[in-house]
Amino acid sequence: MMRRQALIGAATWLAGAPCGATAAPSERTSRPGRIERLELPPGPALDPRPVDVWLPPGYRADRPHAVLYMHDGQMLFDPRGTWNQQAWQVDAVAAPLIASGALRDFIVVGIWNAGAARHAEYFPQGFLPHLPAPLREQLVAERLQGRPRSDAYLRFLVETLKPAVDARYATAPGRESTFLMGSSMGGLISCYGLCEYPEVFGGAACLSTHWIGHFERNPEVPAAALAYLDQKLPAPARVKLWMDRGDQELDAKYDDAQARVDALMAAKGFRAPGFVSRVYPGTGHNETAWSARLAEPLRFLLGR
Repeated sequence: MMRRQALIGAATWLAGAPCGATAAPSERTSRPGRIERLELPPGPALDPRPVDVWLPPGYRADRPHAVLYMHDGQMLFDPRGTWNQQAWQVDAVAAPLIASGALRDFIVVGIWNAGAARHAEYFPQGFLPHLPAPLREQLVAERLQGRPRSDAYLRFLVETLKPAVDARYATAPGRESTFLMGSSMGGLISCYGLCEYPEVFGGAACLSTHWIGHFERNPEVPAAALAYLDQKLPAPARVKLWMDRGDQELDAKYDDAQARVDALMAAKGFRAPGFVSRVYPGTGHNETAWSARLAEPLRFLLGR
């Protein structure tokens, strides 16, 4: 995972791209649907980054589509363009499910991570007050580059990106058609976004959620997450929430923390079908594993 973080942190080749409100169609012809590139000013607190919008085959401007906002956008589609030659392959998984009628019509908005600032943008600021002061100061200095940015990142999604997407594309803009999904730190920010903006997002899928915050097990960060969730979880009837993990690689360190989160969710009244927490034995912390099970959280959030 340290190598993964370092390489993703170095993936800033497009972070400095021009950020006018423009869109360019994808050059790809061999994958289902098409991708358009949005470049929007994220505000002074964030670095510029591309946003890729996937439109499924048969996308029609006269038909409203649900919207799935996904983090780590550079890892979502074609594995030929990623640092590790792996990708979620969201387009390849989603297109046949939409075509078969298993899923609602929807589009995917893939927000690229900011490279070295990824942790600062994805670690929930709401956890910080619940950490012991020495650990909080160390985490902010060493992992969050001295400047936590998750609140600014969510404001960008809600106040800038979502209005632009709703204006440009045929979307169903209500919360019941607006969802978040991500893995690892992207799972954290997806859960955080649902808690902070339940009036905007109707559900989230959090795969291999990085509850431990570091590369090793520790009690403090999961305890801070639990304290935050205890205060901020939306009412169970209002949202859909998917959580999962594997048991290999970094996911092997999530078992205790995820079990504690599951217990809190149960105590708060979260039950199936609106809440699911699953374990995928034999799977690890990588895009190949997330792609292999992607159809399940898609059906959970977007199934007909």
